[in-house]
Amino acid sequence: MEHLSSPMCAAIDVGSNTIHIVVARCFPDRLEIVADELEMVRIGESVTAIGEISLEKSRAALRTIQAYKALALSHGATHIFVVATEAIRQARNSADFIAQVQEETGLDMLLISGTAEAALTFYGATYEAGQAEHISVMDLGGGSLELVAAHNMQITWRTSVPLGSGWLHDHYLTGDPPDTAEIESAETFLHTFLRDMSIKQTAPLLIVTGGSANSLYSLVQKAFHHNDEQRRLTLTDLERCQNLLSALETGDIASLYNQPVARARILLAGTLIIRHVMKRLKLREIMVSTHGIREGVLLAYARYGDYWLEEVGRESHPEQRFTHSAHDELIQRLHTMLDWREEVLKHEDIEAVHKMRVASRRLRATLDAYQPCCDPQLFARVYQKVKKTADILGDARDTDVLLQYLDAQLANLNVAEQEGVRWMIATLQDYRQQKQRELETFLNKLDGSKLEHLLKRSVREGKGK
Repeated sequence: MEHLSSPMCAAIDVGSNTIHIVVARCFPDRLEIVADELEMVRIGESVTAIGEISLEKSRAALRTIQAYKALALSHGATHIFVVATEAIRQARNSADFIAQVQEETGLDMLLISGTAEAALTFYGATYEAGQAEHISVMDLGGGSLELVAAHNMQITWRTSVPLGSGWLHDHYLTGDPPDTAEIESAETFLHTFLRDMSIKQTAPLLIVTGGSANSLYSLVQKAFHHNDEQRRLTLTDLERCQNLLSALETGDIASLYNQPVARARILLAGTLIIRHVMKRLKLREIMVSTHGIREGVLLAYARYGDYWLEEVGRESHPEQRFTHSAHDELIQRLHTMLDWREEVLKHEDIEAVHKMRVASRRLRATLDAYQPCCDPQLFARVYQKVKKTADILGDARDTDVLLQYLDAQLANLNVAEQEGVRWMIATLQDYRQQKQRELETFLNKLDGSKLEHLLKRSVREGKGK
């Protein structure tokens, strides 16, 4: 009788990386899942690039949602819930996209808050975990990260931050594979961002859900022949994954370890985030769950009926805000960069260019970490100036590296080859002189005091991330 009275429902999660559906017969404390599918659409990629959902991504999303609606109906679903998360929250044209989904599919898309997303993910990730006294959940998506802590399965704290695997890849790890400098910049950003998060003490048991975590568990099984029925990943596992993923191109990762190409492309970013969160929380291992927000939506509906989203909101505890020393951190990074200016202008030590470039990239990473607490217009002006500094230093540094390489090769070449290489060196030296003049002009015009004043003004007082 209970089986017959329980509804068959579907939940479609429109995320930054994937669109994922679960169809299940729903009970307040369990689900009988009959379908579970996902498609890598990467809506967040276009939102990062242009600030909105592109026509191409919109069409792909609509095709997927329409197909998932048909799948749900084929299983007799009486309710189909569509929830949208970080990429849609951030897109300028989110309202138009939501309206288009309704018009073309007949489904109402709910744009949920980060804290509601955190609670729903907790419901989904823990419903098979048993009644643990202390438990925490982390959901790593393409555009956001949610953390939840609970006591006796009752949420005591939760937060959502705009940090995801797709976002980190698109901002920092665009090489294939990413080079050392890209990875270093990404790690600098993560260290700064997570260090200044105000995180309530989490439980020794952390369940991690999301596409990156599950793909990494699969990778560890295939690459390192690690088969843990409890679906655990250790810090050592993630360090080995990072070494592997930073050495291989996307196509090799996909073919060798049976990963979708779109997932393989962003998997290193997911690895870095999870590893840095574990270090921040002083954890040596995590558990990986295949369940998440979709299952949470279905359980919430089974428990609360048509007012499930309102009930989830009422359970919300005050959202934890980031506390940080934005002024001090940003100004310190700025000074570190500017301190190398005189050495670069002397043009006596080529390492000065390299060190100033590294400092500029670290400043950019710190700016990314503090962007949510900055005035958008003032922040954009500072960011543009710092990016220009990094770019012009990069042109000079890349030429220096190439000249060093060619000079080192001369002794191993025959006379004819040496002549060609010397011609190339002379040509590059002329190009480097041109770049030095451009660099000197730029640095002489760079007003450090003005930039520092603008940087201080951009940080909004009293605002947390």
